[in-house]
Amino acid sequence: MAKKESTAQHQVIDQPFGEILSDKYLSYALSTIMSRSLPDVRDGMKPVHRRLMYAMQQLKLAPDLSPKKSARVVGDVIGKYHPHGDTAVYDAMVRLAQDFAQRYPLVDGQGNFGNIDGDNAAAMRYTEARLTAVALLLLDGINEDAVDFRPTYDGSESEPIVLPGGFPNLLANGSSGIAVGMATNIPPHNVAELCEAMELMLDKDASVAELTKIVKGPDFPTGGTLMANKKDITTAYETGKGSFRVRAKWKQEDLPRGKYQIIVTEIPYQVQKSKLIEKIAELINARKIPMLDDVCDESAEDIRLVLVPKSQNIEPELLMEALYRATDLESRFGLNMNVLDNGLVPRVMNLKEVLQAWMEHQKEVLVRRSNHRLEKVLHRLEVLEGYLIVYLNIDKVIKIIREKDEPKKELIKAFKLTEVQAEAVLNMRLRSLRKLEEIEIKTECDKLSVERDELQKLIKSEAKQWTRVKKQIGVLKEMFGPKTELGARRTKIGKVVELVDADELEEAMMEKEPVTVICSSKGWIRAMKGHGHNPKDFKYKDGDRGQFVIEVQTTDKLLVFGTNGRFYTVGCDKLPPGRGFGEPLRLSIGLPNDADITDIKLFEAETRILVAATDGRGFIVNSDDVVAQTKNGKQILNVSGNVEAALCTYIAPEDDHVAVIGKNRKMLAFALEEIPEMTRGRGVILQKYKDGGLSDAKTFKWNEGLTYKYASGEHMVDDLNPWLGERAQAGRLPPNGFPKSNKFS
Repeated sequence: MAKKESTAQHQVIDQPFGEILSDKYLSYALSTIMSRSLPDVRDGMKPVHRRLMYAMQQLKLAPDLSPKKSARVVGDVIGKYHPHGDTAVYDAMVRLAQDFAQRYPLVDGQGNFGNIDGDNAAAMRYTEARLTAVALLLLDGINEDAVDFRPTYDGSESEPIVLPGGFPNLLANGSSGIAVGMATNIPPHNVAELCEAMELMLDKDASVAELTKIVKGPDFPTGGTLMANKKDITTAYETGKGSFRVRAKWKQEDLPRGKYQIIVTEIPYQVQKSKLIEKIAELINARKIPMLDDVCDESAEDIRLVLVPKSQNIEPELLMEALYRATDLESRFGLNMNVLDNGLVPRVMNLKEVLQAWMEHQKEVLVRRSNHRLEKVLHRLEVLEGYLIVYLNIDKVIKIIREKDEPKKELIKAFKLTEVQAEAVLNMRLRSLRKLEEIEIKTECDKLSVERDELQKLIKSEAKQWTRVKKQIGVLKEMFGPKTELGARRTKIGKVVELVDADELEEAMMEKEPVTVICSSKGWIRAMKGHGHNPKDFKYKDGDRGQFVIEVQTTDKLLVFGTNGRFYTVGCDKLPPGRGFGEPLRLSIGLPNDADITDIKLFEAETRILVAATDGRGFIVNSDDVVAQTKNGKQILNVSGNVEAALCTYIAPEDDHVAVIGKNRKMLAFALEEIPEMTRGRGVILQKYKDGGLSDAKTFKWNEGLTYKYASGEHMVDDLNPWLGERAQAGRLPPNGFPKSNKFS
């Protein structure tokens, strides 16, 4: 046990430090959860907001009265109710006044209260504030014993524990906060939808799925488009946790000469416009969105961001999809409906529970206000009954008052009045003793009697209470209907449809630039900007000459085939620039010194390739299977040591035959289906040789014939039947005029 030692000045507690720390941290955690971060499900407010509302109500800052300086409001709040820094209180009030932060603002701010660009509000000594009509709904009945009060921190004042909350503020304006070990994040919603959902709940035991047919999702003050499936929305509201994807709203604005620009008119909730523009500008400067040329802000009262594409050929949907993925033009808002149930217990509620808790609170407020009114009515009826007795015995009453030392006791004794009635009679003015006043008292008494009966019935009948709550909800629904200024839904519900394919978008995001790849016979490679260069302008080292010239885009890839039977992959954007003689390709791809480059081709996805070695063996392989993931390449064609040469040729989809020619000048044509498809290996014999080996191969369509290049023209073999045979035969001499290089091209 902890030992306590008392001294004259202080008390020493002998207790393990871990226990003290645990107790203090628990107290701190509870204080943060209850008094700082989590809103009350009944009025949707944290203590600082509740105290702000109450202080402004005490200052009589109604919407129809003149506003007061914000510093006056903040001073009252921190002096009477909220013993914290003035900056925190003022920031909370500023947020309640921002129409881009609150779906239904609770404070009417006069002056600079910040903007959607993220600029701060002016100092509190410059701005003025008053309550809005929505705030009055939250405070309605606060002076009619609708809620309990508690002493303030210094005991000099009292403050409401919760507001009457005649407005579903928690879901209407949302809330966010981080406590110790828990957090909350609730988006704003449309009040008309909430009221319709509550009416359904009062008519039947509706499920959350039925409620989400009415409450279609959040309704953010900044608009945008909600991209969510109906199933996902229902799941989020059933569990109280989930997330919503919100996209900016845009339109295409056509310009002269077929050009266009994109106008962004709404951005996602809680996204600062200035930072959004900065991010887009950074991406443009970093050339990470090559489709976009410029961005500028032409906003006034409404948002107008102008996005200028680089070309009118760019699809606007493709450009926007790229921006959605790279910037906050698309953002996610997490749903976590963690609230204080009845102001005491933090827990995650679903949509139905939150709405039910608000209606239960309204029912309790209704009963308390009715009881308060009933007390007033009964008191007034008691006084009026005393007045009527006076009128019936006016002369005797006057005599008692004039002659007796203690008229109050005498009146009570003579007419059997109550203390309240006697006091009221003694305080009555002489002018009230006229005959007309008696008639008015009887009329008032009758009206109050009817009201008393109705109040008593209401207090005793739960059904009547729910009927009155439903009527209150109907009034709210009419006040915030779709045709009102604040009522129309701002966030539209969109379909979750990807506008473009992911691969297409990735390709579009890469900056394309035409380049010409030049590789010499000794393997020196470089890339010159543009297409259509004159080969005579290409320069090579002494003793070297040109071998491969390929026109590509910087986003393309090259397939390099070596005499070691390996394929290497090279990105065209990684090639050295066209100045000078370039760099050895061997170093870039990791080609061994005892192997040479035998072929370079532009990579084409999902295409078949015929690969063959000089020994006459070969097979067909899919182009996707030859892409190398490492610098060392990918072994495809197995050869015994390095061969003199190896070749690879793309097969067109319509090709059905192949022609091969050896160094012995023998040509053979046979059906392409005789060659198997493999992923790697030695392959099968394409043509038999006694001397030499394979020189070239070409696939073709039989009906269109076989063509070959000779000199500056292209020739065709009209009748291929003499050379038609089966795979692995020797073949016969090619037709007259066939190139002496034994190459088809």
